[in-house]
Amino acid sequence: MKGEETIKIEEFDDKKFKTRFIEEDDDNRKAVVTHYLHNYHNGVKDHFKEEAAQYLKQIVEYKNEEGNLNIVSDSALQQLLFEVENVPFPTPQNYTFKFVDLFAGIGGFRIALQNLGGKCVYTSEWNIDSQKTYRSNFGQVPFGDITKEVTKNYIPNDFQILCAGFPCQAFSIAGNRKGFQDTRGTLFFDVEKIIEAKRPKVVFLENVKNLVSHDKGNTFKVILETLEEKLGYKAYTKVLNSSTHANVPQNRERIFIVAFDKNQVPNHGDFKFPEPIPLTKTIHDVLEKGKQADNLYYKKDHQYYPELEKTITSKDTIYQWRRVYVRENKNQVCPTLTANMGTGGHNVPLILDDYGIRKLTPKECFAFQGYPMDKYILPNIANSKLYMQAGNSVTTTLIERISQEILNVLLE
Repeated sequence: MKGEETIKIEEFDDKKFKTRFIEEDDDNRKAVVTHYLHNYHNGVKDHFKEEAAQYLKQIVEYKNEEGNLNIVSDSALQQLLFEVENVPFPTPQNYTFKFVDLFAGIGGFRIALQNLGGKCVYTSEWNIDSQKTYRSNFGQVPFGDITKEVTKNYIPNDFQILCAGFPCQAFSIAGNRKGFQDTRGTLFFDVEKIIEAKRPKVVFLENVKNLVSHDKGNTFKVILETLEEKLGYKAYTKVLNSSTHANVPQNRERIFIVAFDKNQVPNHGDFKFPEPIPLTKTIHDVLEKGKQADNLYYKKDHQYYPELEKTITSKDTIYQWRRVYVRENKNQVCPTLTANMGTGGHNVPLILDDYGIRKLTPKECFAFQGYPMDKYILPNIANSKLYMQAGNSVTTTLIERISQEILNVLLE
């Protein structure tokens, strides 16, 4: 008796399948196939077609033998197409520009640019848990380690905007601030290699505010000199805050670099960063109503509870646990979300609700980054991983406002 004739992307992870077909260290099968499927209705698919066809043939052959099935390639293709397209944020078919999403995290750049009519033709993100969140929402598995040439080689040639929220821990106040001495800091030079090889019209970078002052300004100077003197781009830079420029009640300052290829975009001088807008949203527009999971609340026998109870007295602000004391945020917005807030470390955001003193939920943290939580899916992974993803992300609504200004120049 034959089994059910179904096929899914996740079956590329089957151990028996891997033992049979995968010998190389870099397994990009899911990334290749999902990138192929996402571009199935346009010419970009040809960039991935040969390799994707080989992998699809392998998985069909494996499924038929292991499950006593009779899946044909056309049927498998249709099933997998439905899987990558039936997601909260499918790739738009009527697009006006193409972009690549490097150090993609959980898709903050992607949501913003798709909202403006952009099509993502390549994405990379090495963190496995972030890949899961990305795939849940976009149906696409990012390629892995961008420092490897095999990963860079998958990047198509034809796109207009390169987006990269390259890792910021090396420059962060919360980190050790070693900068280019830290291997994470040198990832900028992998971005440089890609820019040099692909020559996008626009490069759109984001990082922590401290990048500007790191090493007395020398780190930032090297980045700008690389973009302008070596690569021939004109760079525009500005520190913007999510609370003043995105109508998001989070105090989050970040440096943004927008660089135009002077030859391809002669009107680049028309670019300007968005102006401030009123903050009309409060934390209560983000905080979830009702009682939350018990493990988010501090119990009265917790060693720090007396200090928490004494200081956390208002339901209209978000507090921070600063290792040994509580700090009230008197501006009544969420303090800057950080990657370590789920580990019990520094800067843990806390609130008082009708049921006690608790940490923010992961969903609230994503909402404080501008993610549309009526659609955005949080996969079934540990809260600590979700907190880290939110803290490492960009504020999507701010990215969208800057992107609109880029497009005003690029598409005029």
